Amino acid sequence: MILKRNAALAVAFALLVCSVSCSGKNSTKKIGSFDVELPTATTTVEGVDINDAVEAVSGDAYLAIVDEAWEVQYLGNKDENGSEQLSYDAGVAHITGNGDYTVSVTADTNGFRYDETGDINGDYTIKGIGFAAVIIDNAEEVFPNAVITINSVKVDGRVLELRKKSYTNTESGSVRANIFNEWVSDDSLPGDARTAEGALFINYDTSNPSPVNDGSYSAQIIDREEFGSWKNVEVSFTVSGL
Repeated sequence: MILKRNAALAVAFALLVCSVSCSGKNSTKKIGSFDVELPTATTTVEGVDINDAVEAVSGDAYLAIVDEAWEVQYLGNKDENGSEQLSYDAGVAHITGNGDYTVSVTADTNGFRYDETGDINGDYTIKGIGFAAVIIDNAEEVFPNAVITINSVKVDGRVLELRKKSYTNTESGSVRANIFNEWVSDDSLPGDARTAEGALFINYDTSNPSPVNDGSYSAQIIDREEFGSWKNVEVSFTVSGL
């Protein structure tokens, strides 16, 4: 079982309206009051199998998520260098048509614990939320009319209150529904925002909201303070429009 382990983490990816740079991870990690050196070379690790890391492919829905420190994440990619720590046992859903689906991430895996502590038996609890969305990979090509409606968000089994309703838009070739994206305010939703009830703007003109756009839709449908510390997140949603 071979796991490529590189403790240097430098992540920059485009969010809905702007690009956001993630904070870097050094070659050491503080565990308690100690700075622990983490391996930087390709390493054979007992109990860690890179094949347990899940990569979303065309037509797959996945939970894109980043913690509040922008250090822990899953962006639909297979963990190859310690930068997609939540890819291990990630729950993706292959979209086959209209219907209900669930996606998830978990920190309760040997791969995650090794990535974060250098020990498959190490203890690490994720704190807070920096970004979260349900994304269907390559949907602009395979499901261009897809609409994602978020139905529930569970954190360690707790059902979070949905303070507003989700909308769907297309970004970088994929279709997404934001759960928490603080870079998109309620008064700057994208022109192609759509819902199961219809488009939020007439002819994609953000100065011309449709009757559906009643102020109840948002890129921040949960309160980030409710996340707290966590190990497991599960999101249920409905796909329509296909």
